[in-house]
Amino acid sequence: MRDLPAFTLAGYDKGRGRLVQALWFAVMNLLFMAWFCPARLRVALLRAFGARIGEGVLIRHRVRVLWPWKLTVGDHTWIGEGAWILNLEPVTLGSNVCVSQEALLCTGSHDHRAADFRYRNAPVRVEDGAWIAARATVLAGVTVGRHSVVSAGTVLARDLPELTLHTAQGTRPVQEPV
Repeated sequence: MRDLPAFTLAGYDKGRGRLVQALWFAVMNLLFMAWFCPARLRVALLRAFGARIGEGVLIRHRVRVLWPWKLTVGDHTWIGEGAWILNLEPVTLGSNVCVSQEALLCTGSHDHRAADFRYRNAPVRVEDGAWIAARATVLAGVTVGRHSVVSAGTVLARDLPELTLHTAQGTRPVQEPV
């Protein structure tokens, strides 16, 4: 039986104080997500709020990042329009990763077995060369292996080995990239 009033934030650390959180939300909603904000400025804003961002990273408009200080992005990675990085816990994107339009990387969930619906959060890692296609979802605690593909519109709830394609019909090996 669910007892939602018993829910607390126990065990969840946002990583910064309320003032920094509020400032990030203002910057994210007024500038970072806007179509007129240059991609270079988006990278600079994330870095200013503590994200570790590599060289040659492209971040399109309408991207949402919950906590920049819990984000690491390798070199030459692309994050597509409308992607959502819901990083209550750390999200690490390797180099040459593509996170396509409206994809969701979600590090947070709840324990459905606990009456108080406590958090069951875990990091997400996307290794070098992987592709998270349009509207795909990667859930808490998952690692997407090197050069793997999470197909459009699918949900990935467990680790995906390197060089693997995840589709609605299941998973299968993919060829080594050229």
